[in-house]
Amino acid sequence: MDKLKIYFDNCCYGRPFDDLSIGMNGLEATAKMYIQSLVKFNSLYLYSSFMTFREIKDIPYVSIKENITNYVNEYSSYFISDERKNDVKSISEDIMKTGIKKKDATHLACSIIAECDYFITTDKRVLNYKTDKINIVNPIDFLKIWEETK
Repeated sequence: MDKLKIYFDNCCYGRPFDDLSIGMNGLEATAKMYIQSLVKFNSLYLYSSFMTFREIKDIPYVSIKENITNYVNEYSSYFISDERKNDVKSISEDIMKTGIKKKDATHLACSIIAECDYFITTDKRVLNYKTDKINIVNPIDFLKIWEETK
């Protein structure tokens, strides 16, 4: 089987730095870190985009920003640049008509253009968005799927 292509929503990159005692944060953070290790050890392809870096730039904590930037730079297999912004804009505008916010719609559009298998997010609004163009899952559910495909 080919390696799966994944795209992390930026909320996933930030999850390990959230208050892990709240709700599902701890489990989602653990699942996300496990997925990151799968990428690191070449079991999955990680895709990213210009929007990934735009949002990372807005992180107010330098150490967190550097940690995430270094990981994405080192392990992204594929990058959607802003040279594709017209394609991204067309798709993201359709997504926004469903109530998804612009940044999230842009991430989704980038993952669709890259033909990723999974868009991984902890954002409930995004998790409720339905499309046949990409599978949208939280990190915990992705790991369940991953275990079934091995």
